[in-house]
Amino acid sequence: MGLYTTRRLENGANIYLWEITETEEQLRELCHPIPNDEQEELMLLRSESRRKEKLAVRALLNEIFPEKVYLSHHDNGQPFIPNNLVQISISHTQRFVAIITHPELDLGIDIECVNRDFSAVEKKVLSEDEQEDLSEKNHNLQLAIYWCAKEAIFKRMAQSGVDFAEQIELDRFTPRGAGELEAVFIHKDGEEEEFDLEYELIEDHVMVWLVG
Repeated sequence: MGLYTTRRLENGANIYLWEITETEEQLRELCHPIPNDEQEELMLLRSESRRKEKLAVRALLNEIFPEKVYLSHHDNGQPFIPNNLVQISISHTQRFVAIITHPELDLGIDIECVNRDFSAVEKKVLSEDEQEDLSEKNHNLQLAIYWCAKEAIFKRMAQSGVDFAEQIELDRFTPRGAGELEAVFIHKDGEEEEFDLEYELIEDHVMVWLVG
């Protein structure tokens, strides 16, 4: 399938989505030549699906940027492109790779399949108030949105040792096909930052992102 969709947001960010339907060999051909450090990382991955996800990230980067770019990561895991000021966030599943970019603003994105088991999310990631806000209808979808939203904020903040239940709080929401979310990140010194997020259902996946 390759490039599934692209979207230009009003705030100047761009979202790119790649659907992974290619074989591993087809992805390798699309990515050729693969940067040495990424090739070394691929060699360490035993799972074919994980290799395909990494290769699809490289294929999408090649699609986004007209010139070859190299992907690096800060010590906290946040991705960046050396010698390029563009801000970038990346997420991937077995089916999709999502990348969001902005010329200067910090951002975060996360995508997950709504069919996976999110029961652990309810117990470990949600605060007591958020657990009480869960509804029986679309229960797993709501958990998926919670998880993606908190992951997107975590990527945006790029801090280690974040307690998702205590430090990232989402206002009550009713899951729909698409919508907006309000959240707050509580720093360890008690300072709070407010964030507005957006989410969308894409077939059997939910994608959440924030910019700024």
